[in-house]
Amino acid sequence: MTSTPHTASGAPDPLRALGLEQLRRRTSMKWRTYPEDVLPLWVAEMDVALAAPVVRAVTDALALGDTGYPAGTAYAEALAAFAAARWSWDGIAVERTAIVPDVMLGVVEMLKLVTGHGDPVIVNPPVYPPFFQFVTHMDRRVVEAPLGAGHRIDLTTLEEAFREATAGHGRAAYLLCSPHNPTGTVHTAGELAAVAALAERHGVRVVADEIHAPLVAPGVTFTPYLSVPGAESGLSLMSASKGWNLAGIKAALALAGPRAADDLDRLPEEVGHGPSHVGVIAHTAALRETTGWLDALLAGLEENRSLLAALLADHLPAIRLHPAEATYLAWLDCRALGLGDDPAQVFLDRGRVALSSGLPFGTGGAGHVRLNLATSPEILTEGVRRMAAALG
Repeated sequence: MTSTPHTASGAPDPLRALGLEQLRRRTSMKWRTYPEDVLPLWVAEMDVALAAPVVRAVTDALALGDTGYPAGTAYAEALAAFAAARWSWDGIAVERTAIVPDVMLGVVEMLKLVTGHGDPVIVNPPVYPPFFQFVTHMDRRVVEAPLGAGHRIDLTTLEEAFREATAGHGRAAYLLCSPHNPTGTVHTAGELAAVAALAERHGVRVVADEIHAPLVAPGVTFTPYLSVPGAESGLSLMSASKGWNLAGIKAALALAGPRAADDLDRLPEEVGHGPSHVGVIAHTAALRETTGWLDALLAGLEENRSLLAALLADHLPAIRLHPAEATYLAWLDCRALGLGDDPAQVFLDRGRVALSSGLPFGTGGAGHVRLNLATSPEILTEGVRRMAAALG
C-alpha cells in the first residue's frame, strides 16, 4: 500500500491508495491485455480506490436486490445539480435528457437521429479512435477537420469541412470532443460559440462528447457546449464514468438543447433498457456525494502532470509534452526520437511499458503516444524509466 496524503479538500488522494500488487489483481482490460511483466499506462482506466459513497450505494443496492431495469430521473437531477455547482450552468432540463448505455453508444443513437446512411460526420483528429470506428460501423462517412496550432479547433479548417460535408445538400453532423481526447484541450466559451455559429450557418448538427468534463485542471474553466449562444439545436453526452472510474458499470445521459428536444423524443424506447440500473445508482451517487473525492483526484492528477513533465525533461528531453488542461491523459510527441510512426510498439517491445499508439487517433497521430497518468507517482515514475530504458 502506498501513502495516501490528504489534499486541500480534506480527502486522501485516491491515486495513492493502491499499490501495484493490488492493481494486478484487477481483471479489467487495462490489467489483463498484456503479460504481467508489462506496466500498463494505456487505456482510460484509473488506478484509484473508488469513492466510498459509490461503493456504499452499489453494495446497498445489491443487498436489497435492487438489480432490475433502470427508471426515473435521479441521474439527470444529480447531473443538473452538479453542473450548477461545478460549472455555474443551470441549463440541464431533466425533461430534455435520456439515459443511454454509455457515451459512445449514446453518440451512435444521437447520430442516428440527425443523420442517415452514408451521411458525413466531421471529427477533429487526432481524436479518440472510437470516433472513427463507431461512425464507420454505423455506415456514416468520416470527414476530418484536423486540430490547428496548440491543439485547438481551427475554425477555418472546420468551416471548410462543414462546406464539404453539406455540398450535396444532405444532412451532416459534427462530433465534438470536449474536453478533447487525447490532447486534453478545453475549448473556450468563445471557441464553442464560434462552432455553434458555423454549424447553424451550414446546417450541421453538433453532437458533443463531454465525458471528460469533470476532469479539468485547477484554474481551467469547462464550458458545456449546450450553454453557449447558438447551441440550442445541439445534443450532448455526459457521464460520471471517466471522472469516477465507473466504465464497468455502464450509464450515461443524452442531453438536448431546446431546439433538439423533438429529436430526442424520437429516441427508441429500447435504448433506455441498455444502461445498467446499478450503474445509474453508482453514477448518481458519484455526482451527488463525492465532491471531496473528485477534488482530491484532480489535485493528484495535477501533481502527476507536473511529475511527468519533470521526468520527461530529465530522462527523455526529446519528447515534446503539450500541457493538458483536462483529462488524465498525456499526448506525447515522440517524433524526435526516430522511432517511426508507432513509438508505442517500441516502448512495449523494448521497455515493457504499454502506451496507446497514436496511429488510431487519425491525422496527427503518427509518431505520438498517449500516456495514462491516472496512477500513483511511483508507477508513473517507473513507466517513464522503462520508456527511457527502451532507448538504451
